[in-house]
Amino acid sequence: MAMAVIIDGKKISQQIKDELKEKTAALRAKGKTGALAVIQVGEDPASSVYVRNKKNACAYIGIESLAYELPEETKEAELLKLIEELNQKTEVKGILVQLPLPAHICEDKIIQAIDPKKDVDGFHPQSVGAMTIGEKGFLSCTPAGIIQLLKRSGIEITGKHCVVIGRSNIVGKPMALLMLRENATVTITHSKTKDLPKICKQADILIVAMGKPQYIGAEYIKEGAVVIDVGIHRDENNKLCGDVKFEEASSIASAITPVPGGVGPMTIAMLMNNCVQSIEEG
Repeated sequence: MAMAVIIDGKKISQQIKDELKEKTAALRAKGKTGALAVIQVGEDPASSVYVRNKKNACAYIGIESLAYELPEETKEAELLKLIEELNQKTEVKGILVQLPLPAHICEDKIIQAIDPKKDVDGFHPQSVGAMTIGEKGFLSCTPAGIIQLLKRSGIEITGKHCVVIGRSNIVGKPMALLMLRENATVTITHSKTKDLPKICKQADILIVAMGKPQYIGAEYIKEGAVVIDVGIHRDENNKLCGDVKFEEASSIASAITPVPGGVGPMTIAMLMNNCVQSIEEG
């Protein structure tokens, strides 16, 4: 069998950002503008990279970004106060708190403090509820990005069996809901699932978000399946890798996302999409 088609997340995310850049310019011409507030607590190196990427994406599409870099020891009450101030600022159309937060701050409390109309990450219970019943609201960026990857790669979703590995609130659960919305038949698996390889092998589209480096190999993948790898890790040689054994999987799959350059860039493109949506509706 021929090697799998590599789904180029960099290229597709660039298309989306270019579309958003035009849209932002058109909105600005109508007097509609807004800023994204990005809050980072502490100096986690991975978080710093993500925050920088988000600021660069804002600059590219023409949205102002406001950076709030707070020390590691910031108290929960201080962070809540800052969010409340940003909720009140009309020019701030989106509020993003970079996760993970230091252990002494309750993430759920922080997420719930953000005004749902400014919840561009799509993590607020109101956003999640709206997505569940198909109402308008901000979609969680990584799952929404995966839908765009599939659609813009010409991969049919309707009627396909999609298996999602992982049930996190950030990827697994919303991913399953969005695939359902696109008329896939969805199975959600997780660490307690019995006979995982057997279930995964039934998937036409396998979405892997389990957080275990290079765990999923040939025995999990049906010939010709589409494999989407959401994981991001560093291997023993400090090279970036995903949850999937890429070489092994790409000899069986019909299409596959690489790590890096697959799902990652799409998350930021969809965050920008949510920001433009909030400016448009604001």
